[in-house]
Amino acid sequence: MVRIAEVLGSGRLLISDGAWGTSLMAMGFELGQCPELWCVTRPDDVRRIAREYAAAGADIIGTNSFGGSSLRLGDFGLADRAEELGRAAARLSRQEAGERWVAGSIGPTGRMLFAGDVTERQLYDSYREQASALESGGADVLCIETMSDVQEAEIAISACKENTGCEVFCTFTFERTTRGEYRTMMGVSPTAAALAAAAAGADVIGANCGNGMEAMLPIIEEMRAAKPCTPILVQANAGLPVQRDGRTVFPESPEQMAAMVGELVRAGANIIGGCCGTTPAHISAIRRAILQLT
Repeated sequence: MVRIAEVLGSGRLLISDGAWGTSLMAMGFELGQCPELWCVTRPDDVRRIAREYAAAGADIIGTNSFGGSSLRLGDFGLADRAEELGRAAARLSRQEAGERWVAGSIGPTGRMLFAGDVTERQLYDSYREQASALESGGADVLCIETMSDVQEAEIAISACKENTGCEVFCTFTFERTTRGEYRTMMGVSPTAAALAAAAAGADVIGANCGNGMEAMLPIIEEMRAAKPCTPILVQANAGLPVQRDGRTVFPESPEQMAAMVGELVRAGANIIGGCCGTTPAHISAIRRAILQLT
């Protein structure tokens, strides 16, 4: 399959998929369960998510593997099943993706280097195992996402680049400070994140989660200024979460998110998709907006 970096180099815009957690919860997933375990206990439901995003027009289909590192799975007593679950997650999405790219989702481990929770070697080995499993299951891309610590992101990128032939994406999550700046939980700016991820070898950099489409604009502008030629991925939430009738909901409609697509592209985005609260309907609307730009 042609590499994404080559396609983006030709000037084409791409659409990634949306939230997987939102879809899992709609199918009955409850907090406290291990979502990756659904890849073997409820594979038809996992395939359905990939299939619906493909039908919505996503060019890049993710996997149900965000917390699939052995370190993260250890919280559920499943550390020894990391390879099995990673391979299954990629295989299920591969079965539904057709000619689309499959991006193996790799989230943070939840362990902090600065606090002594984990060593660099342990992080590397955990990410290496997950990356290799996702590639063997059929992933074309490894998407390291929702990162806040530059050092952990660099280790994850190295583990992916050195042990697989996959392209590697790396996105960070930012929040707006009281001074109006955007920083990760660890105090990392969009500029620092962009420079570090690119230097570590990421083929695509960007931002996901934490913000709706509008708030992503200054983040992407800053990343683009820092790295003028590196492709950028944006996966925004469907707005900031609010409480309605005792439930957490993300209020932005597909049309509201799609209305921001042109501005995000002008800010420097090359791939646009969704994160928390987004559905196949949001991705379909984003695709229509992108087609109107081309």
